[in-house]
Amino acid sequence: MALTAGIVGLPNVGKSTLFNAITKAGAEAANYPFATIDPNVGMVEVPDARLQRLTELVEPKKTVPTTFEFTDIAGIVKGASKGEGLGNKFLSHIRQVDAICHVVRCFDDENITHVDGKVDPLSDIETINLELVLADLESVEKRHARIAKIAKTKDKEAVAELAILDKIKPVLEAGKSARSIEFTEEELPIVKSLFLLTTKPVLYVANVSEEEVVEGTNQPYVKLVAEFAASENSEVIVICARAEEEIAELDEEEKTEFLEAMGIAESGLDQLIRSAYHLLGLATYFTAGVKEVRAWTFRQGMRAPQAAGVIHTDFERGFIRAETVSFADLDALGTMQAVKESGKLRSEGKNYVVQDGDIMEFLFNV
Repeated sequence: MALTAGIVGLPNVGKSTLFNAITKAGAEAANYPFATIDPNVGMVEVPDARLQRLTELVEPKKTVPTTFEFTDIAGIVKGASKGEGLGNKFLSHIRQVDAICHVVRCFDDENITHVDGKVDPLSDIETINLELVLADLESVEKRHARIAKIAKTKDKEAVAELAILDKIKPVLEAGKSARSIEFTEEELPIVKSLFLLTTKPVLYVANVSEEEVVEGTNQPYVKLVAEFAASENSEVIVICARAEEEIAELDEEEKTEFLEAMGIAESGLDQLIRSAYHLLGLATYFTAGVKEVRAWTFRQGMRAPQAAGVIHTDFERGFIRAETVSFADLDALGTMQAVKESGKLRSEGKNYVVQDGDIMEFLFNV
């Protein structure tokens, strides 16, 4: 599924360093603004211990993880909504992503310049959020003027859209994001059609020093970010981008030793990938056979035929049923034969809502 998270932040907060760690793509990380001018895009494997366990149980010829896409976007500065810095490029690139990973500098280092001359996480967050709000406000005002004229003709679609624009406009004028508004199921398709920047879900990434990563949300700067994120029902991930870049170059054994030395159980990178993945309402089901064990991405809430269509449209078009077992059951029982004997293998039809961790075999006829 072609969904992507954009990595954003002020210049010199660690965006490109983090992107290097995520994709090992070597995006330029320089100590001056706008080192990343065009967006760098990279695919990453979604870490999932269940896939390794399935490989051990099934012993396939190959194992294929599911992937997720990250985009590294140029740093933003005050006035970006009016074209300052690389504002126009920033806004066009961020408009194309589905979710935002907002990197916030939470470390002091006199050798790394800060665009505002001081480290202030909340001010940094406010700078970017305000620029996105101002860009959306300009877009909404232009749209409002046009739709208001059409709505006077009693056009039903225009009247419905105008009501939503009237709902959004005062919130943006107050400096708040559109995602702070509760919309009904009927309103959501119209909201989506507006392509607003501030409706995108956000994950805050607090970038700390290597010495402070073990403090997690107890680190003073991170506490501020966590409190702000909680106020808008967003999550926070604490990472040290510089350390993650080093970890990304290690093999699994060296990686484990490095993490143990740092006093953390799991890399921030793995947490980030999974959090961004789930932020978009994505989940994973598996297919498992001697030829291949594979993880597949699907949207939470999908029914079996649509999930089958992720593999191939023929699977959805000719869907008959899905032979299904939960990962937990196969993990506990050890073999598919034991699963069948215990009655845990289920035959699911067209209305079945696929669950994260399902292991499925689709039967179809076209």
